[in-house]
Amino acid sequence: QVQLVESGGGLVQAGGSLRLSCTTSQRTFSPYTMGWFRQAPGKEREFVAAIRWSDGNPLYADSVKGRFTISRDSANNTAFLQMNSLKPEDSAVYNCAVDVSYSYSIHLPRHYDYWGQGTQVTVSS
Repeated sequence: QVQLVESGGGLVQAGGSLRLSCTTSQRTFSPYTMGWFRQAPGKEREFVAAIRWSDGNPLYADSVKGRFTISRDSANNTAFLQMNSLKPEDSAVYNCAVDVSYSYSIHLPRHYDYWGQGTQVTVSS
């Protein structure tokens, strides 16, 4: 069982920045893809960004492209989500997730095998 631990959420004013981290509990475990999703109250879970572990190739949702950056620290099995120019509509619970095998559609939650508990991001206007 792989456990994921997110950190870095909080309250920030619009235009501000936050950096989320997601670490896996097993040091010997290497994911195929790590992704970030978010869910606001009353809304469906939404893809934010994902990164292929082998080559660091990222994928972003259009809504965050140019503002968010996903990266990884392979040595420490940690993924980061740098969020800049935050908007109130970015407010949500952010979850990281791991896909342990190849999936073409890494923007779809159903391809992910393990999920973290989530961290709250609140952006005030």
